[in-house]
Amino acid sequence: MASSTLPPGTAPIKPEFLISVQPRDVPDDDAAEGSTSHVNGRPNAAPSAEGAEEGTKRLSGAQRKKLAKEERKKHRGANKGRRFQKVRDEVELCFRLAGGKDCEFGSECRYTHDVSAYLAAKPRDIHFPSSDDLSSDPPFVRLPDVEMSEEGAETTNSLDPTTTCPVFQRTGECRHGLKCRFLGSHVKRKDNGELELVVDEDKKARVAAAETEVNFIDADTLRKIRTKKYPHPIADAYLKEIQNAAADEKKAESTPEAATEAVTVNGSEIEAQPSGSAAAATKTEEDHSQDDTPDVPLRFVEKKRLHWSGKTYLAPLTTVGNLPFRRLCVDYGADITCGEMGLAMSFLQGSKEEWSLVRRHPSESIFGMQIAGSKPQLLVPAAEIIGRECAGNLDFVDVNCGCPIDLVYKTGSGSALLDAAGRLGKIIVGMNKALGDIPVTVKLRTGVKDGKNTAHKLMPRLAPEWGASAITLHGRTRQQRYTKLADWDYIKQCVEAVRAREADEHLPPVPIFGGGDCFSAEDYWHKMESYGVDGVMIGRGALIKPWIFTEIKERREWDISSRERLDLVRKYAEYGLNHFGSDTAGVNTTRRYLCEALSFQYRYVPIGLLEQWPPRINDRAPAFRGRDELETLLASPDSRDWVKISEMFLGPAPESWTFTPKHKSNAYGSEEGQG
Repeated sequence: MASSTLPPGTAPIKPEFLISVQPRDVPDDDAAEGSTSHVNGRPNAAPSAEGAEEGTKRLSGAQRKKLAKEERKKHRGANKGRRFQKVRDEVELCFRLAGGKDCEFGSECRYTHDVSAYLAAKPRDIHFPSSDDLSSDPPFVRLPDVEMSEEGAETTNSLDPTTTCPVFQRTGECRHGLKCRFLGSHVKRKDNGELELVVDEDKKARVAAAETEVNFIDADTLRKIRTKKYPHPIADAYLKEIQNAAADEKKAESTPEAATEAVTVNGSEIEAQPSGSAAAATKTEEDHSQDDTPDVPLRFVEKKRLHWSGKTYLAPLTTVGNLPFRRLCVDYGADITCGEMGLAMSFLQGSKEEWSLVRRHPSESIFGMQIAGSKPQLLVPAAEIIGRECAGNLDFVDVNCGCPIDLVYKTGSGSALLDAAGRLGKIIVGMNKALGDIPVTVKLRTGVKDGKNTAHKLMPRLAPEWGASAITLHGRTRQQRYTKLADWDYIKQCVEAVRAREADEHLPPVPIFGGGDCFSAEDYWHKMESYGVDGVMIGRGALIKPWIFTEIKERREWDISSRERLDLVRKYAEYGLNHFGSDTAGVNTTRRYLCEALSFQYRYVPIGLLEQWPPRINDRAPAFRGRDELETLLASPDSRDWVKISEMFLGPAPESWTFTPKHKSNAYGSEEGQG
């Protein structure tokens, strides 16, 4: 069977690996978003027999489609079908006691201090395999003998001295102490029979700088932000400045004789003093010359330049683009990483979850965070706090002008800013002032509506007028969302528009990255050589195959083996445990995000199975078998198999734990979260 017999848009898999020539069904986006547009739980199903008996009229296909569309619109963005609850220990041990410390609350502590009772109820330690324990043959992970050692039997039935704690192995100490699900690797029995935690002081000191995450915001700081007691004088001064400018402009419209002249300084408009009698009256009314003012902010020309040409850039990705995933991509060659999009409003509300998005691992050599908001009053104060709290550990702050989802767009944020150039300009100028020497970058789409691209008008203004230090253009409109191919010819047109203005005004060039559909080394270098960009931001390509950065660096298509891919999963689990924790809650949070990652990675079709190279990101795979059983398992679209894979590294999933895939983001032709 030749690939020519396959339906158009189907991955050209060699006949000997095909199970069916029909492409797999696209996952149901509506179900993932919690829509109620399904009858009897099935998409586009006909009314039930019961419904017919009740007098329900059978609907035509067009009518059903219209109803489904109305329901989708009603529930869009709600994601009601996805609920993730923390899984906790059956008996909860005091975390202070678990870490070998005294609890100041004593008998009034809400958690148990009975270590024996806790260990008796605690499930057996999880065995975390090494790379050498992996195989492409079932059961894929080699486990040690289940019989416990004499030492383990003497201690407690929950301990497994043969296991390895990924946190202890990396850092020389496990912060979860007795609550660790890999406890047997870092505990010993004292002479009095009690357990004592082991700490490798040499390793702890040696690896501290290389393994300790930065940009950790403490509870006291979050409380100050939440209660509006955290000062942001630069933002306050700037917001007052633009408020006064707006008031003066309004006054000038009603009284032309009091009009002011605007001058441009460093790309921002500053109102000059009124002339004549109006100026004299202003000076007489109030003199602020001796007032305290914030330090003079850096001018744009003093900002540190971003030398990003030719570097690989991992896109900011909602949900999946967390710190463990970014670490994985860095291992495979990503040079620039950016945290998940955070909302300015949530930063100003002191949200612990939002502030966790700025966390950085030392392996991320160039790291930035992305922020979304609708107006200067939100973004500028948030930027000032971020700049102060993350000083020295943040290389850039990216303004999201591309997120297409309704939840963001309807607040005036994300891609809504594409049609609000004046407001966007004030935002970028203010953030530049507030962030000091931290550069501000901008990520945008080609426009809001199909057929009405506007980026070629907006992009030439970003750097010279407002001070953007780098630009990324995703080659789709907001209306396209994640469908259709990216328009790289238009990206080239926009690059040329920016370069023309830079040449006319003798300005230094800013880095410009394009984005959309890059899925192979050949495609990456073709885009680099043909469209004038300094680099290509990679989103979906990295989600499906994180090793794409290795392919790009080595200019080859990597026919990665199933065992190498399983080792990648093991490494993700290791990074997840180090970030989220090795206790019960951390293990299952890691499991959740590992399954999220697998919900993309299953879409990879090994290039050794293809008749034609390079692979294309929008080709849909028919059902196929791999070259070995592990390769077949890794290609399974069944989320139960993703959970099964997680259990190889994180132990059995608790009965109370479930995983609902984020269908909108793992559907073919989608790119959820990449604004």
